[in-house]
Amino acid sequence: MKKIIVASQNPVKINTTEIGFAKMFPEETFEVKGVSAPSEVSDQPMSEDETLKGATNRVENVSKIATTADYWVGIEGGLRDVDGEMEAFAWIVVKSKDGKIGRGKTGTFVLPRKIVELIKQGKELGEADDIVFGQTNSKQANGAVGILTGNVLIRTTFYEPAVILALIPFKNPELY
Repeated sequence: MKKIIVASQNPVKINTTEIGFAKMFPEETFEVKGVSAPSEVSDQPMSEDETLKGATNRVENVSKIATTADYWVGIEGGLRDVDGEMEAFAWIVVKSKDGKIGRGKTGTFVLPRKIVELIKQGKELGEADDIVFGQTNSKQANGAVGILTGNVLIRTTFYEPAVILALIPFKNPELY
């Protein structure tokens, strides 16, 4: 059994990691555990670089906190301005016990103006979603993507392809 430590206690991030690993390595069994680790970036990263740095920092920090694992996973959601609109996305970074790194990124989607206004006032995306849509702790449930798609795509299924993409170097070690 392989041990995976996710640098978060958010059940969405833990669950999507477990699903991605199971799909990429169906012959393996995994124990997936969440351990909080700092991102050392803004609570709401506002650029591609800051978001990737947050995911990378989470992996490095959690590997120092929970030192015994086969893999460590950092997932960081971020926002960026594109042509006057604000897009949401996430970076996933995976590190193996031998130090190999894999990275994957989700797709992006444009946020509604009411959400953007709250973010520009200093709110995080999850907090803005809760205010606009009258929900509680949506970031540990379906997230903005779930709310905006009517749960056609939820946060778990939004992150899943990026986890799989981050695992490519581990699925094909001879190429990386």
